[in-house]
Amino acid sequence: MRTGCHVSTRGGYLEAAKRAAHIGAEAFQYFPKNPRSLAMKAIDRSDAGRCADYCSQHGIVSIAHSPYPTNVAAEDPQHRERTAESLLNDLAIAEACGSLGVVVHFGVYKGIDPLEGYRNAVITLSAVTSQWNGKAKLLIENQAGEHTFMGTTMEELAQIRSLCRDSYKIGFCLDTCHLMASGIWDGNPDGAWLNTAVRLNVLEHIEAIHLNDSVYPSGAKRDRHAVIGEGHIGEAGFRWLLQHPLLRSVPFILETPAGEDGTHKAQLELVRNWGDANR
Repeated sequence: MRTGCHVSTRGGYLEAAKRAAHIGAEAFQYFPKNPRSLAMKAIDRSDAGRCADYCSQHGIVSIAHSPYPTNVAAEDPQHRERTAESLLNDLAIAEACGSLGVVVHFGVYKGIDPLEGYRNAVITLSAVTSQWNGKAKLLIENQAGEHTFMGTTMEELAQIRSLCRDSYKIGFCLDTCHLMASGIWDGNPDGAWLNTAVRLNVLEHIEAIHLNDSVYPSGAKRDRHAVIGEGHIGEAGFRWLLQHPLLRSVPFILETPAGEDGTHKAQLELVRNWGDANR
């Protein structure tokens, strides 16, 4: 089992990898560029290559996360075009850093026709996959249902991937807080969502899991991440997830508030404890 957290890229991508290693993480997430902008970033291939080499030498895996303005389902075609260009830039950076892929939210649509939102997402994602030839994948993330009706179910994840061009370039990143917030999971062991993910071939394409506790209970549609063990998911649910044999090779990455020491070290220790079937 590989566990880690989101880390800062202050000082470069290599420094991000070193920050993860410093707290004993075997995985980490980072923003490949300014998280508040879709502007292109020139790739520092020297720094990115050192990051890739460092991670390879230390057995660390990483994923990138697309900037906040990214919206593959937006009503505005110009915004979708900028989103596609930005995602291609993100993928190139992730590839240079040796990362598994780039996390992208399912998308938010606020227009009249709900189906148009799904069409927009397919078109935008396909625009990216048809132009991308690297190993890093687009990792579609399930949503909490707070700002949109879209992207909360396993059925939607399976369908959106199946409709995209070159779908083999697309994987998934599941967020546990989002599963809880959307009402897809109530935090109990043996969640039905996992059986659905297996049946629809979603599980085999899960490349990473955002391991987040939830401030609010199941179905609240409030995307507020809590420190592991201080939210509504509960120890039993986390133990079930962390020890599940079908997820043992998937990295678990925290996006939770840091601990009192300013790091995620204590939470990572707790997660490893819960992931050990002998404890």
